[in-house]
Amino acid sequence: MVTLDKIYHAAFVLKDVARKTDLIAAPNLSGDSELYLKTENLQVTGSFKLRGAYYKISQLTDEEKARGIIACSAGNHAQGVALAATQNGIRSVVCMPDGAPISKVEATKRLGAEVCLVPGAYDDAYAKACELQEQTGATLIHPFDDDMVIAGQGTIGLEILDQLKDVDAVIVPIGGGGLISGVAFAIKSLRPDVKVYGVQAAGAPSMANSFHEHELQALPAVSTFADGIAVKRPGDTTFAMVEQYVDEIVTVNEDEIAAAILALIEKQKLIAEGAGAVSVAAAMFGKLPIQGKKAVCLVSGGNIDVNILNRVITRGLVMGGRNSNLMIALEDKPGQLETVSRIISECGANVVSVYHDRADTSMTITSCFLKLGLETRDHAHIAAVRKALSDAGFTLVTERA
Repeated sequence: MVTLDKIYHAAFVLKDVARKTDLIAAPNLSGDSELYLKTENLQVTGSFKLRGAYYKISQLTDEEKARGIIACSAGNHAQGVALAATQNGIRSVVCMPDGAPISKVEATKRLGAEVCLVPGAYDDAYAKACELQEQTGATLIHPFDDDMVIAGQGTIGLEILDQLKDVDAVIVPIGGGGLISGVAFAIKSLRPDVKVYGVQAAGAPSMANSFHEHELQALPAVSTFADGIAVKRPGDTTFAMVEQYVDEIVTVNEDEIAAAILALIEKQKLIAEGAGAVSVAAAMFGKLPIQGKKAVCLVSGGNIDVNILNRVITRGLVMGGRNSNLMIALEDKPGQLETVSRIISECGANVVSVYHDRADTSMTITSCFLKLGLETRDHAHIAAVRKALSDAGFTLVTERA
Protein backbone atom coordinates (compact mmCIF):
# COMPACT_ATOMS: atom_id res chain seq x y z
CA MET A 1 0.00 0.00 0.00
CA VAL A 2 1.31 3.45 -0.94
CA THR A 3 1.52 5.84 2.00
CA LEU A 4 2.75 9.38 2.48
CA ASP A 5 5.45 8.01 4.80
CA LYS A 6 6.79 5.84 1.99
CA ILE A 7 6.93 8.81 -0.35
CA TYR A 8 8.82 10.88 2.24
CA HIS A 9 11.15 7.93 2.80
CA ALA A 10 11.70 7.66 -0.94
CA ALA A 11 12.60 11.36 -1.04
CA PHE A 12 15.20 10.74 1.67
CA VAL A 13 16.69 7.74 -0.18
CA LEU A 14 16.79 9.65 -3.47
CA LYS A 15 18.23 12.93 -2.18
CA ASP A 16 21.77 12.04 -3.30
CA VAL A 17 20.67 10.07 -6.38
CA ALA A 18 17.93 11.97 -8.21
CA ARG A 19 17.96 15.66 -9.00
CA LYS A 20 15.34 17.97 -7.57
CA THR A 21 14.50 19.17 -11.05
CA ASP A 22 13.72 22.83 -11.70
CA LEU A 23 10.21 24.20 -11.94
CA ILE A 24 10.36 26.93 -14.58
CA ALA A 25 7.81 29.46 -15.81
CA ALA A 26 6.62 29.01 -19.40
CA PRO A 27 4.63 32.17 -20.20
CA ASN A 28 4.89 31.70 -23.99
CA LEU A 29 3.29 28.25 -24.16
CA SER A 30 -0.23 29.17 -23.06
CA GLY A 31 -1.82 32.59 -23.24
CA ASP A 32 -4.76 31.92 -20.91
CA SER A 33 -3.02 30.31 -17.91
CA GLU A 34 0.09 30.76 -15.79
CA LEU A 35 2.04 27.74 -16.92
CA TYR A 36 5.09 26.11 -15.30
CA LEU A 37 7.18 23.14 -16.36
CA LYS A 38 8.49 20.45 -14.00
CA THR A 39 11.61 19.48 -15.94
CA GLU A 40 11.99 15.75 -15.33
CA ASN A 41 13.42 15.59 -18.87
CA LEU A 42 16.57 16.97 -17.21
CA GLN A 43 16.58 14.22 -14.58
CA VAL A 44 19.48 11.76 -14.33
CA THR A 45 18.99 9.28 -17.25
CA GLY A 46 16.70 11.86 -18.89
CA SER A 47 13.48 10.71 -17.24
CA PHE A 48 11.56 10.56 -13.96
CA LYS A 49 11.77 6.75 -14.07
CA LEU A 50 15.02 6.72 -12.11
CA ARG A 51 13.10 7.72 -8.97
CA GLY A 52 10.80 4.71 -8.77
CA ALA A 53 13.32 2.19 -10.06
CA TYR A 54 16.06 3.25 -7.66
CA TYR A 55 13.76 3.39 -4.63
CA LYS A 56 12.32 -0.06 -5.37
CA ILE A 57 15.77 -1.60 -5.82
CA SER A 58 17.07 0.10 -2.66
CA GLN A 59 14.39 -1.69 -0.63
CA LEU A 60 15.13 -5.20 -1.90
CA THR A 61 16.45 -7.80 0.51
CA ASP A 62 19.96 -9.19 0.08
CA GLU A 63 18.43 -12.45 -1.14
CA GLU A 64 16.37 -10.64 -3.81
CA LYS A 65 19.42 -8.68 -4.94
CA ALA A 66 21.48 -11.86 -5.18
CA ARG A 67 18.94 -13.41 -7.58
CA GLY A 68 19.43 -10.54 -9.98
CA ILE A 69 16.90 -8.14 -11.45
CA ILE A 70 14.66 -8.38 -14.48
CA ALA A 71 12.54 -5.56 -15.86
CA CYS A 72 10.46 -4.58 -18.89
CA SER A 73 10.43 -1.14 -20.40
CA ALA A 74 9.93 0.97 -23.51
CA GLY A 75 13.22 2.63 -22.58
CA ASN A 76 13.13 5.04 -19.66
CA HIS A 77 12.42 2.57 -16.85
CA ALA A 78 15.13 0.42 -18.44
CA GLN A 79 17.74 3.11 -17.90
CA GLY A 80 16.62 3.75 -14.33
CA VAL A 81 16.81 0.05 -13.52
CA ALA A 82 20.18 -0.34 -15.23
CA LEU A 83 21.71 2.59 -13.33
CA ALA A 84 20.29 1.55 -9.96
CA ALA A 85 21.29 -2.09 -10.41
CA THR A 86 24.82 -1.27 -11.55
CA GLN A 87 25.38 1.15 -8.67
CA ASN A 88 24.26 -1.55 -6.24
CA GLY A 89 26.35 -4.29 -7.86
CA ILE A 90 23.31 -6.25 -9.09
CA ARG A 91 23.02 -8.07 -12.43
CA SER A 92 20.08 -6.77 -14.52
CA VAL A 93 18.24 -7.95 -17.62
CA VAL A 94 15.73 -5.63 -19.32
CA CYS A 95 13.14 -6.74 -21.88
CA MET A 96 12.35 -3.98 -24.36
CA PRO A 97 10.05 -3.80 -27.42
CA ASP A 98 12.06 -4.28 -30.61
CA GLY A 99 10.69 -0.95 -31.83
CA ALA A 100 12.16 0.99 -28.90
CA PRO A 101 14.35 3.92 -29.98
CA ILE A 102 17.93 2.82 -30.63
CA SER A 103 19.18 5.61 -28.36
CA LYS A 104 17.25 4.15 -25.40
CA VAL A 105 18.44 0.61 -26.10
CA GLU A 106 22.08 1.68 -26.34
CA ALA A 107 21.83 3.90 -23.24
CA THR A 108 20.44 0.95 -21.25
CA LYS A 109 23.37 -1.22 -22.34
CA ARG A 110 25.90 1.52 -21.47
CA LEU A 111 24.43 1.70 -17.96
CA GLY A 112 25.24 -1.96 -17.44
CA ALA A 113 22.07 -3.93 -18.22
CA GLU A 114 21.67 -6.86 -20.57
CA VAL A 115 18.94 -6.04 -23.11
CA CYS A 116 16.47 -8.58 -24.52
CA LEU A 117 14.56 -7.17 -27.51
CA VAL A 118 11.02 -8.54 -27.86
CA PRO A 119 8.80 -8.25 -30.98
CA GLY A 120 5.75 -6.05 -30.35
CA ALA A 121 4.87 -3.33 -27.84
CA TYR A 122 5.56 -2.79 -24.13
CA ASP A 123 3.00 -5.40 -23.07
CA ASP A 124 4.76 -8.06 -25.14
CA ALA A 125 8.04 -7.16 -23.45
CA TYR A 126 6.29 -7.50 -20.09
CA ALA A 127 5.07 -10.99 -20.97
CA LYS A 128 8.62 -12.00 -21.91
CA ALA A 129 9.99 -10.52 -18.67
CA CYS A 130 7.49 -12.57 -16.65
CA GLU A 131 8.51 -15.71 -18.55
CA LEU A 132 12.21 -15.08 -17.86
CA GLN A 133 11.47 -14.26 -14.23
CA GLU A 134 9.80 -17.64 -13.75
CA GLN A 135 12.72 -19.41 -15.42
CA THR A 136 15.51 -17.64 -13.52
CA GLY A 137 13.94 -16.61 -10.21
CA ALA A 138 15.19 -13.04 -10.72
CA THR A 139 13.39 -10.17 -8.97
CA LEU A 140 10.94 -8.39 -11.29
CA ILE A 141 10.98 -4.59 -11.10
CA HIS A 142 7.64 -3.53 -12.57
CA PRO A 143 7.73 -0.12 -14.29
CA PHE A 144 4.47 1.16 -12.80
CA ASP A 145 2.24 -1.34 -10.97
CA ASP A 146 4.31 -1.51 -7.78
CA ASP A 147 3.87 0.36 -4.49
CA MET A 148 7.57 1.18 -4.06
CA VAL A 149 7.90 2.37 -7.65
CA ILE A 150 4.78 4.54 -7.25
CA ALA A 151 6.16 5.98 -4.01
CA GLY A 152 9.39 6.89 -5.77
CA GLN A 153 7.50 8.72 -8.51
CA GLY A 154 5.41 10.45 -5.83
CA THR A 155 8.47 12.42 -4.72
CA ILE A 156 7.82 14.66 -7.73
CA GLY A 157 4.51 15.69 -6.16
CA LEU A 158 6.29 16.71 -2.95
CA GLU A 159 8.75 18.80 -4.96
CA ILE A 160 6.02 20.57 -6.94
CA LEU A 161 4.17 21.58 -3.76
CA ASP A 162 7.43 22.86 -2.29
CA GLN A 163 8.39 24.78 -5.43
CA LEU A 164 5.01 26.39 -6.16
CA LYS A 165 3.06 26.90 -2.95
CA ASP A 166 -0.11 28.20 -4.64
CA VAL A 167 -0.33 25.73 -7.52
CA ASP A 168 -3.87 25.17 -8.81
CA ALA A 169 -3.41 22.20 -11.14
CA VAL A 170 -0.82 19.60 -12.12
CA ILE A 171 -0.90 17.96 -15.57
CA VAL A 172 0.76 14.55 -15.82
CA PRO A 173 1.49 12.15 -18.71
CA ILE A 174 0.01 8.65 -18.36
CA GLY A 175 1.18 5.33 -19.75
CA GLY A 176 0.65 2.55 -17.25
CA GLY A 177 -0.17 5.08 -14.52
CA GLY A 178 2.72 4.82 -12.05
CA LEU A 179 3.77 8.46 -12.37
CA ILE A 180 0.33 10.00 -12.00
CA SER A 181 -0.59 7.59 -9.19
CA GLY A 182 2.37 8.69 -7.07
CA VAL A 183 2.08 12.38 -7.93
CA ALA A 184 -1.69 12.49 -7.43
CA PHE A 185 -1.49 10.59 -4.12
CA ALA A 186 1.16 12.94 -2.74
CA ILE A 187 -0.61 16.09 -3.87
CA LYS A 188 -4.13 15.07 -2.86
CA SER A 189 -2.87 13.88 0.54
CA LEU A 190 -1.31 17.27 1.28
CA ARG A 191 -3.38 19.66 -0.86
CA PRO A 192 -6.71 18.07 -1.83
CA ASP A 193 -7.84 21.32 -3.46
CA VAL A 194 -5.19 21.03 -6.20
CA LYS A 195 -6.49 19.47 -9.40
CA VAL A 196 -4.55 16.60 -10.94
CA TYR A 197 -5.13 15.94 -14.62
CA GLY A 198 -3.81 13.07 -16.74
CA VAL A 199 -2.95 13.07 -20.45
CA GLN A 200 -2.57 10.15 -22.84
CA ALA A 201 -1.77 9.83 -26.52
CA ALA A 202 -4.94 9.37 -28.58
CA GLY A 203 -3.36 6.26 -30.11
CA ALA A 204 -2.86 4.62 -26.70
CA PRO A 205 -5.79 5.66 -24.47
CA SER A 206 -5.95 2.63 -22.18
CA MET A 207 -6.15 4.56 -18.89
CA ALA A 208 -8.41 7.25 -20.35
CA ASN A 209 -10.87 4.60 -21.55
CA SER A 210 -10.70 2.76 -18.22
CA PHE A 211 -11.16 5.98 -16.24
CA HIS A 212 -14.21 7.12 -18.19
CA GLU A 213 -15.82 3.68 -18.30
CA HIS A 214 -15.03 3.02 -14.58
CA GLU A 215 -13.66 -0.38 -15.56
CA LEU A 216 -10.11 -1.47 -16.32
CA GLN A 217 -9.79 -1.96 -20.06
CA ALA A 218 -7.06 -3.30 -22.32
CA LEU A 219 -6.41 -2.23 -25.90
CA PRO A 220 -5.78 -4.73 -28.73
CA ALA A 221 -3.02 -2.47 -30.09
CA VAL A 222 -1.45 0.97 -29.61
CA SER A 223 -0.15 3.42 -32.20
CA THR A 224 1.83 6.50 -31.18
CA PHE A 225 5.36 7.85 -31.50
CA ALA A 226 5.13 8.64 -27.77
CA ASP A 227 6.68 5.24 -27.04
CA GLY A 228 7.09 5.93 -23.33
CA ILE A 229 3.32 5.86 -22.80
CA ALA A 230 2.35 3.26 -25.43
CA VAL A 231 0.76 0.82 -22.95
CA LYS A 232 -2.10 -1.52 -23.85
CA ARG A 233 -3.28 -2.15 -20.28
CA PRO A 234 -2.97 -0.01 -17.14
CA GLY A 235 -1.91 -1.56 -13.85
CA ASP A 236 -4.44 -2.84 -11.33
CA THR A 237 -2.99 -0.73 -8.52
CA THR A 238 -2.52 2.33 -10.70
CA PHE A 239 -6.05 2.18 -12.11
CA ALA A 240 -7.52 2.04 -8.60
CA MET A 241 -5.39 5.00 -7.50
CA VAL A 242 -6.19 7.02 -10.62
CA GLU A 243 -9.92 6.48 -10.07
CA GLN A 244 -9.57 7.76 -6.52
CA TYR A 245 -7.13 10.66 -6.87
CA VAL A 246 -7.23 11.97 -10.47
CA ASP A 247 -9.75 14.61 -11.53
CA GLU A 248 -9.82 14.08 -15.32
CA ILE A 249 -7.95 12.40 -18.16
CA VAL A 250 -7.78 13.73 -21.73
CA THR A 251 -6.00 12.67 -24.91
CA VAL A 252 -3.90 14.52 -27.48
CA ASN A 253 -3.19 13.49 -31.07
CA GLU A 254 0.16 13.04 -32.81
CA ASP A 255 0.14 16.48 -34.44
CA GLU A 256 -0.57 18.16 -31.10
CA ILE A 257 2.28 16.24 -29.45
CA ALA A 258 4.64 17.22 -32.28
CA ALA A 259 3.62 20.87 -31.96
CA ALA A 260 4.28 20.75 -28.21
CA ILE A 261 7.76 19.28 -28.73
CA LEU A 262 8.55 22.04 -31.23
CA ALA A 263 7.21 24.74 -28.89
CA LEU A 264 9.36 23.43 -26.04
CA ILE A 265 12.44 23.54 -28.27
CA GLU A 266 11.80 27.02 -29.64
CA LYS A 267 10.30 28.80 -26.67
CA GLN A 268 11.84 27.02 -23.69
CA LYS A 269 15.06 25.55 -25.14
CA LEU A 270 14.04 22.12 -23.81
CA ILE A 271 14.06 18.73 -25.52
CA ALA A 272 11.12 16.48 -24.65
CA GLU A 273 10.19 13.07 -25.98
CA GLY A 274 6.64 12.42 -27.12
CA ALA A 275 5.55 10.98 -23.77
CA GLY A 276 7.05 13.94 -21.94
CA ALA A 277 5.34 16.53 -24.12
CA VAL A 278 1.72 15.33 -23.89
CA SER A 279 1.10 17.41 -20.76
CA VAL A 280 2.24 20.54 -22.59
CA ALA A 281 0.13 19.61 -25.63
CA ALA A 282 -2.98 19.38 -23.44
CA ALA A 283 -2.31 22.86 -22.05
CA MET A 284 -1.46 24.40 -25.44
CA PHE A 285 -4.54 23.08 -27.18
CA GLY A 286 -7.10 23.89 -24.49
CA LYS A 287 -7.92 20.34 -23.45
CA LEU A 288 -8.23 21.19 -19.73
CA PRO A 289 -10.02 23.88 -17.63
CA ILE A 290 -6.88 25.76 -16.52
CA GLN A 291 -7.77 29.23 -17.75
CA GLY A 292 -6.50 31.83 -15.28
CA LYS A 293 -4.92 29.08 -13.12
CA LYS A 294 -1.38 28.31 -12.04
CA ALA A 295 -0.76 24.98 -13.73
CA VAL A 296 2.29 22.73 -13.78
CA CYS A 297 3.00 20.53 -16.79
CA LEU A 298 5.15 17.58 -15.84
CA VAL A 299 7.63 17.07 -18.70
CA SER A 300 8.38 13.47 -17.83
CA GLY A 301 11.27 12.66 -20.18
CA GLY A 302 13.60 13.92 -22.87
CA ASN A 303 14.95 10.70 -24.40
CA ILE A 304 13.80 11.18 -27.98
CA ASP A 305 15.67 9.50 -30.81
CA VAL A 306 17.29 12.14 -33.04
CA ASN A 307 15.86 10.52 -36.18
CA ILE A 308 12.36 10.75 -34.74
CA LEU A 309 13.05 14.30 -33.57
CA ASN A 310 13.78 15.41 -37.13
CA ARG A 311 10.42 14.08 -38.32
CA VAL A 312 8.61 15.47 -35.30
CA ILE A 313 10.02 18.95 -35.92
CA THR A 314 8.86 18.80 -39.54
CA ARG A 315 5.39 17.69 -38.42
CA GLY A 316 5.32 20.42 -35.79
CA LEU A 317 6.27 23.08 -38.33
CA VAL A 318 3.44 21.98 -40.62
CA MET A 319 1.00 21.83 -37.68
CA GLY A 320 1.91 25.40 -36.71
CA GLY A 321 1.71 26.77 -40.23
CA ARG A 322 5.47 27.27 -40.36
CA ASN A 323 5.96 25.02 -43.39
CA SER A 324 3.50 24.80 -46.26
CA ASN A 325 3.22 23.52 -49.83
CA LEU A 326 1.49 25.23 -52.74
CA MET A 327 0.67 23.92 -56.19
CA ILE A 328 -0.15 26.46 -58.89
CA ALA A 329 -1.50 25.76 -62.38
CA LEU A 330 0.42 27.98 -64.84
CA GLU A 331 0.54 28.80 -68.51
CA ASP A 332 4.01 27.63 -69.51
CA LYS A 333 5.46 30.92 -70.74
CA PRO A 334 8.33 33.24 -69.71
CA GLY A 335 7.94 35.43 -66.60
CA GLN A 336 5.46 33.31 -64.67
CA LEU A 337 7.94 32.05 -62.07
CA GLU A 338 9.34 35.56 -61.59
CA THR A 339 5.87 36.96 -60.90
CA VAL A 340 4.98 34.19 -58.45
CA SER A 341 8.31 34.64 -56.62
CA ARG A 342 7.81 38.40 -56.36
CA ILE A 343 4.31 38.04 -54.87
CA ILE A 344 5.51 35.50 -52.30
CA SER A 345 8.48 37.72 -51.40
CA GLU A 346 6.23 40.77 -50.95
CA CYS A 347 4.10 38.71 -48.56
CA GLY A 348 7.20 37.96 -46.46
CA ALA A 349 7.29 34.21 -47.09
CA ASN A 350 10.39 32.26 -48.10
CA VAL A 351 10.58 29.73 -50.94
CA VAL A 352 12.60 26.67 -49.90
CA SER A 353 11.82 24.28 -52.78
CA VAL A 354 10.60 24.55 -56.38
CA TYR A 355 9.40 21.79 -58.73
CA HIS A 356 8.28 22.61 -62.27
CA ASP A 357 6.05 19.74 -63.53
CA ARG A 358 5.31 19.63 -67.26
CA ALA A 359 4.59 15.90 -67.43
CA ASP A 360 1.22 15.67 -65.63
CA THR A 361 -1.25 14.16 -68.12
CA SER A 362 -4.22 15.96 -66.55
CA MET A 363 -3.14 19.39 -67.86
CA THR A 364 -3.06 20.89 -71.32
CA ILE A 365 0.06 20.72 -73.49
CA THR A 366 0.87 24.42 -72.91
CA SER A 367 0.39 24.28 -69.12
CA CYS A 368 2.46 23.16 -66.14
CA PHE A 369 2.18 22.73 -62.39
CA LEU A 370 4.48 24.77 -60.16
CA LYS A 371 4.97 23.07 -56.79
CA LEU A 372 6.47 25.26 -54.06
CA GLY A 373 7.63 24.59 -50.51
CA LEU A 374 7.39 27.69 -48.30
CA GLU A 375 8.54 28.86 -44.89
CA THR A 376 5.74 30.89 -43.32
CA ARG A 377 4.90 32.43 -39.95
CA ASP A 378 1.56 30.76 -39.24
CA HIS A 379 -1.68 29.64 -40.88
CA ALA A 380 -2.87 33.24 -41.30
CA HIS A 381 0.31 33.98 -43.22
CA ILE A 382 -0.31 30.99 -45.52
CA ALA A 383 -3.83 32.26 -46.17
CA ALA A 384 -2.47 35.73 -47.01
CA VAL A 385 0.01 34.26 -49.53
CA ARG A 386 -2.70 32.18 -51.17
CA LYS A 387 -5.02 35.19 -51.40
CA ALA A 388 -2.32 37.38 -52.95
CA LEU A 389 -1.62 34.76 -55.61
CA SER A 390 -5.32 34.28 -56.32
CA ASP A 391 -5.87 38.04 -56.55
CA ALA A 392 -3.06 38.18 -59.12
CA GLY A 393 -4.94 35.69 -61.29
CA PHE A 394 -3.08 32.49 -60.44
CA THR A 395 -4.97 29.23 -59.98
CA LEU A 396 -4.10 27.29 -56.82
CA VAL A 397 -4.93 23.59 -56.90
CA THR A 398 -5.05 20.87 -54.28
CA GLU A 399 -2.21 18.41 -54.73
CA ARG A 400 -3.44 14.88 -55.30
CA ALA A 401 -2.22 12.05 -53.08
